[in-house]
Amino acid sequence: MMQVEFLGTGGAITTPQPLCSCPVCQEARERGVPYSRSGPSVFIHGPDLLVDTPEEIKDQLNRSRVEKIGACMYSHWHPDHVMGRRLFEINKDFRDWPSQDRCTPVYLPTQVLADMKDTLGTWEHLSFLEARGLIRIQEVPDGESFELQHHEVRPFRLAESYVYAFLIEAGGKRLLVAPDELLGWDPPAWVQGVDLAVLPMGVAEFHPLTGDRQIAEEHPVLQGEATFNETLEVVRTLRAGRVVLTHIEEPDRLSFDVLVAVGERLQREGLPVSFAHDTLVVDV
Repeated sequence: MMQVEFLGTGGAITTPQPLCSCPVCQEARERGVPYSRSGPSVFIHGPDLLVDTPEEIKDQLNRSRVEKIGACMYSHWHPDHVMGRRLFEINKDFRDWPSQDRCTPVYLPTQVLADMKDTLGTWEHLSFLEARGLIRIQEVPDGESFELQHHEVRPFRLAESYVYAFLIEAGGKRLLVAPDELLGWDPPAWVQGVDLAVLPMGVAEFHPLTGDRQIAEEHPVLQGEATFNETLEVVRTLRAGRVVLTHIEEPDRLSFDVLVAVGERLQREGLPVSFAHDTLVVDV
């Protein structure tokens, strides 16, 4: 059985944001999880697949149910999704001699691999780890899939073509994980009707309960990011059995309690939507 464990559910700006004294950040500092949100990452039990490594990945794994990482997959090059790549130093056996190092397969879709060669020193770092036998880099060409523990994993590009989502299938169950960047994406027929979809929330142009405008109409973020309302249109087209929204940005100033209320309202309206929090585990 597949399970999705939400290691971190924040976005590029986590909650609490350092030095921020807004009520949402203050509450997150005082109460911790589920009010606090660390960088974006999920772990899929079954194929034992880690998706993305934010800066906080070591702490996320230490509090998780994860016992072993079968493989890692990167969705795109953005820093909030890759900067914890030093994680794979855990594969080094510093105690025994001769050493018993582990080696984690790291799957990179074609465009992710290309972008990593140009951004943030990611390729140099991954190559360093591979040269020491701690990871094995494997490119996944567009249109191809691979198998992990009898699960088929199919990466595919979204409308923002530098970022990938993943369709994972096993035992008649289908899981869609789209870690970020839904702008302009229209779910194709072959991905509709999945059992569970994990999607980014999108920025809250309007407060999802009151309807008050939160982001100025002329703000450039609205040109480059999907909004929450646009995400709901994707949800309607997708027709998934269940949708869990993640990648929740601190600047939207939406507390855990507010998002619980939003989820309850959406479910009353017939949309099977809820919001993730750090440590949440969901069956597929």
